[in-house]
Amino acid sequence: MNLAEVWRMSPDEHADLLAGGHPIDPRALEDQEFRGVSLGLPGLVEKLTWKKFRKAFHRDPGTGRLRGWNVRLVQDGLERQDTPQEDRGAPRAFGHFEVRDLGGYRWPAGRSAPSEGLMLDYGRGGNGWDPIRFLRDPLVALDAGDPSVLFGWSYLELAGRPVATPSYFTLERVGPLSHIARP
Repeated sequence: MNLAEVWRMSPDEHADLLAGGHPIDPRALEDQEFRGVSLGLPGLVEKLTWKKFRKAFHRDPGTGRLRGWNVRLVQDGLERQDTPQEDRGAPRAFGHFEVRDLGGYRWPAGRSAPSEGLMLDYGRGGNGWDPIRFLRDPLVALDAGDPSVLFGWSYLELAGRPVATPSYFTLERVGPLSHIARP
């Protein structure tokens, strides 16, 4: 699927795309990095946060759990090559998450859950008191059997209740993991 077309879709089309997404084999994410593009946020929020970012995935050999984190990128336009922001000489990581099955998660009212996919659960990512711990990202493949282009949505889990946000995102595989971040 052409990512530029996905970026231009309406919020209703994004919701349909998520609901009709395809499963992802978690092993396809292990030790990989994906370029992310945020969709649906108001322009002011994007200016205060980000439009593009990176997600990294790593299977911890000791625990066997698949986890990940976000990497802040220099916000210099989608057409420019990605440049990670740095913190003490390492890519600036934030928003750690654990990759889980979709089963067992509640969905905001009026939203259709994808029948298959994965959940990026920031509540299990070791984020301490950071408000990002309330974030949940269901994630699907856009094309069946192809884990190189993914689509996700962000919602909040507040006091046990799911709360919808307008935030969707695309992920495109960029290559192998370049750095392992700790929560």
